[in-house]
This record gives sequence, C-alpha cells and structure tokens, in this order.
Amino acid sequence: MTRIRRKRMHCNNKELHRKYKTKRRTKDLDQIQHDLKPENKGRLLNQPEDEDLPGLGQHYCVECSSYYADDRSLQEHRRGRGHKRRIRDLKDPAYTQKEAEAAAGLTTDNGRALSSSFAGPQSLLSLKRKNDAEVAAKAAASSQGTAMVTE
Repeated sequence: MTRIRRKRMHCNNKELHRKYKTKRRTKDLDQIQHDLKPENKGRLLNQPEDEDLPGLGQHYCVECSSYYADDRSLQEHRRGRGHKRRIRDLKDPAYTQKEAEAAAGLTTDNGRALSSSFAGPQSLLSLKRKNDAEVAAKAAASSQGTAMVTE
C-alpha cells in the first residue's frame, strides 16, 4: 500500500482559490467613479470611527476603496504603482447601459431599440406586414392624388 499524499495540494484546491479571489475583490471602476463625486467623497473621507476597520476607518483611499492602518502607510500606498494604475484607469469614463446595448447590437442607426439582436420569424413577419401597410397607404394616397388631378 502506498502512502496518501498530504502536501503540495494547493494548486488543485478550487475552494482555496475561490476563497482568496473573493477576499481580494474590490469595487468596480464605475462604483469608484460614483464615490469620487464631491458629495460622496466628503462622506467617505470623514467616516465615523469603526473598530472593525484598519486604523479605525480613518485612513481611506477613495480611488482604490481600501483602508489603511495609519497615515504613513496611506502615503506609501499613494506613491505606489497600484494606486497610480488605478488613477489612470479612472480617467476613462465608465460605460453606460446605452453604450453596452449598442455594443451588443440591440440598437439601430435611427436610435430605436430592437427587442433582441436575433431577428426571428415573428419579427420578420411583423416587418413584412408593416411594409405591406406602407405600400397600401402610398397606393391609396397616389390614387387620391390622380383622382383630384382628373377632376
């Protein structure tokens, strides 16, 4: 009988990876841009003391949405690469819902939204009926116009 391997199992442990992935999760860029508005930024920088947060919640980086133990570590963070990269990413405006729908093909050039990007048989049938109604309306208008000219 062989011995069961008890070490070097961290690479295949999906639960361990998921645990640390959610632990490191930060706010998305559009949420941070909302926090950077003057009315929200003042509220975040002047928070009441909270014993559960590092530094009692008094040393907060709004751009990175993280707390620090003291002012020195906050200043070191602001000089670092991660903070500067986050500032660079925040300079681009956040995508809106309208831009996302346009990228997915849910709008047309005239600005009217379609029900879906897939043109199924129902939508083709409704387009054919609409087109037939327009043709009939034009024919009726042209026949009335010729009747008036002959009188």
